[in-house]
Amino acid sequence: MNKVLPKYTSAFTDAHGIRRIRFRRTGWETRYIHAEPGTPEFTAAYREWEAEGRKEIAKDLAKPGSFDDLIERFYRSKHWQDIKETTQYTYRGEIERFRAKYGGRSASKMTAKHVGNLIAQMSGTPSAANNLRKRLGQLFKFSIQLGWRADNPASVVSGIRVKSQGYPTWQEEHIAQFEAHWPRGTKQRLAFDLALYTAQRRSDVRIMGPQHVRDGAIAVKQLKTGRPMMIPIHPELAASIASMPVAHLAFITTEAGALFSTKSFGMWFAKQAKAAGLVGYSMHGLRKAASRRMAETGLTNQEIKAITGHVTDSEVARYTREAEQALIARRAMAKMSQVVWLRGGDSDLATVSQVSEN
Repeated sequence: MNKVLPKYTSAFTDAHGIRRIRFRRTGWETRYIHAEPGTPEFTAAYREWEAEGRKEIAKDLAKPGSFDDLIERFYRSKHWQDIKETTQYTYRGEIERFRAKYGGRSASKMTAKHVGNLIAQMSGTPSAANNLRKRLGQLFKFSIQLGWRADNPASVVSGIRVKSQGYPTWQEEHIAQFEAHWPRGTKQRLAFDLALYTAQRRSDVRIMGPQHVRDGAIAVKQLKTGRPMMIPIHPELAASIASMPVAHLAFITTEAGALFSTKSFGMWFAKQAKAAGLVGYSMHGLRKAASRRMAETGLTNQEIKAITGHVTDSEVARYTREAEQALIARRAMAKMSQVVWLRGGDSDLATVSQVSEN
């Protein structure tokens, strides 16, 4: 059996007669694994253990004053600990991509010109460039507190203008198309209805379950903001929940019955939308669609914020601007339709009612 196991992996029978498998290497954390060799779970666990071990080695070998050194200190700082876990996941990916190329360089010698050149080289991916500029700004700010620098070169570099409007908002024809492809009673439809009729982020939708349903509402503590919410259950969502048997704490789980991660949930849902012929449409677009619907219904910003969890009117406006324009245009045209332009006489216009009276 040992001959087919990866390097630093061993199998043995403990004192209780139970076969156990472990990863063990001098200087690394010893880890026991329950998955069988050759399974995806085993491979994923081994790669995670290997990556963490290499990271520890890199940390020990980090050149003092280098970006490797600065980044490791940043990960251990209170600044990093105060960032929410889901945001940390995104930030770490952006930081590590930079670190892979420039980790060994001095963090105190990078100038605004260097940062500007780096951002310019990424002009083909403006959003990624702007995100990197923000992460470098955080690192340089932290380095000032460490006494390594007296300035923040990223703060004087302008970002790249992004023309994209972000995640596209689902319009009514897109919603109807998804509903036609994934009827009520499917997991895909339930995920769709949870997002559309609660107007919550995917990070919150993925953990919703029967235990969150109370007195005709779904209790949500938003992962991004920490804000507790009670979202009344729309009749369409109630029907969708009733049509789908749930055997887990979450309404939506993986095929193995496990909870989705935020990233994998978004990727899974995008595939379901693509299967319905909706390429490029995401779950976040449903949050925008819900906000659009609320604005078109005539709800005030305060009412919309009570459901979406947004704090400021400007945040709501980003999602409802399109709907507000359409509503104002309808009202304007309705007023226009009540006016008849007369030619000659004392007045050039009169209302429809005035014309009919004459």
